[in-house]
Amino acid sequence: MCHPGDRVTAQHFDVLIVGAGLSGIAAAYHLQTTAPTKTYAILEAREAIGGTWDLFKYPGIRSDSDMYTLGYSFRPWKNPKAIADGASILDYVRETAEAFGIDRHIRYRLRVQRARWSTPDARWTVEALHTTTGETIAFTCGFMILCSGYYDYDAGYTPELAGRDRFAGTIVHPQHWPAELDYTGKRVVVIGSGATAVTLVPELAKKAAHVTMLQRSPTYIVSVPSRDRIADWMREHLPEKVAHGAARWKNVLFGLGFYTFSRRHPERAKRFLIKQAAKKLAGSADVATHFTPTYKPWDQRLCLVPDADLFDAIRGGRAEVVTDHITTFDETGIALRSGKHLDADVIVTATGLKLKLFGGIELAIDGARVDPSQLLVYKGIMCSGVPNLAFAVGYTNASWTLKADLTAQYVCRLLAYMDEHGYTWCKPRRDASVTEEPLIDFSSGYVQRAIEQFPKQGSVRPWKLFQNYALDLWMIKHSKIADSAMDFGKA
Repeated sequence: MCHPGDRVTAQHFDVLIVGAGLSGIAAAYHLQTTAPTKTYAILEAREAIGGTWDLFKYPGIRSDSDMYTLGYSFRPWKNPKAIADGASILDYVRETAEAFGIDRHIRYRLRVQRARWSTPDARWTVEALHTTTGETIAFTCGFMILCSGYYDYDAGYTPELAGRDRFAGTIVHPQHWPAELDYTGKRVVVIGSGATAVTLVPELAKKAAHVTMLQRSPTYIVSVPSRDRIADWMREHLPEKVAHGAARWKNVLFGLGFYTFSRRHPERAKRFLIKQAAKKLAGSADVATHFTPTYKPWDQRLCLVPDADLFDAIRGGRAEVVTDHITTFDETGIALRSGKHLDADVIVTATGLKLKLFGGIELAIDGARVDPSQLLVYKGIMCSGVPNLAFAVGYTNASWTLKADLTAQYVCRLLAYMDEHGYTWCKPRRDASVTEEPLIDFSSGYVQRAIEQFPKQGSVRPWKLFQNYALDLWMIKHSKIADSAMDFGKA
């Protein structure tokens, strides 16, 4: 095992996995379980396992999906909390890597910068920067799986905020939360209305004098129990693996059912969601102004709050929501378009994340640089014209790990097929007649700011993303590997 700071020598592997977060550990598990003769390594830019869950340290960080689906299919989630805190999730990922010996395959502090494919050699040459020594180290591999997510780990998104230099207090972005920040007894304004903001507000309200969530427009916010009583009953009365599988499928089908209902009957879904919020708030806030979005449910991701903690903080007077636009920062807080002023000691810019495709890795095929925006995604896993490369990306309407698991299983089937037939490379072949569509069909700002740089999806299979785990499960496990859209060859 390579420890942080160790010098790494160039090696060849059958498979290289980029990223040691949830997806990377899943890919490694499936690879070493179903293809134990394959050599592999995981290249991780940071100093530790965990990806997002190791990066984000802001107060109250937690899952926005239940852990029976965010957890792995092959390792039951045993913590009684279905909506879990970040530290518990990080422990789970690290313990999983250790339990299956995956941690021994990780090379830390190696930030992959570029990868060059050679058709005559049927291999990738991967260049990684050692973030401690500054040395560029080359690896080669027959197949590469990118498990780096699609967020920029270096910086979050902060819009231009007029007058921010005038503010005398502290301004912090959640992605780089300072451990030494003490907000006890202080007035805090959290700018934003997404998952990060609704997580931060009730947690900060436990110690702050008062917390204000300042939003330009409302988001659908849904209260869910932090514990899953049905799953608890299953774990008590059924064998562990059976209980885990049953709880997982229960939540998959419930989530898929509500998503389908929302898409088919958006007004009915909207009324239901707003009614639930109003019931939890019990008259403590103007629901029409602060909790009634203008868009349809699932045009953006729903925000989950466990045990109504955000609503409880508002109802208890420890927090409030203000829907308005910022005019300018000043020395003591924020002046709003309405003429209102928010006094603040601490301002948190929970204004979103930046998207970064493939972790910012530059790809080239036989000397020609790849433009990702010109590619079409195949089965949500590979890209047209790009050989021996898969990438893990989660669902927009369900947990990340569900799709990451399927991606890893598909790659293992693909590798087995290639070995069986003596192929050394494969690549999806684009159909010119397929109509392009955006890869992520969300109106959220973080998506719209970067989506043009991403590959596209198509209007029909196998280029279409259905955001449906049950359909994808059948496709990944049972559909033909050698379909009409996939080319195979030998070096």
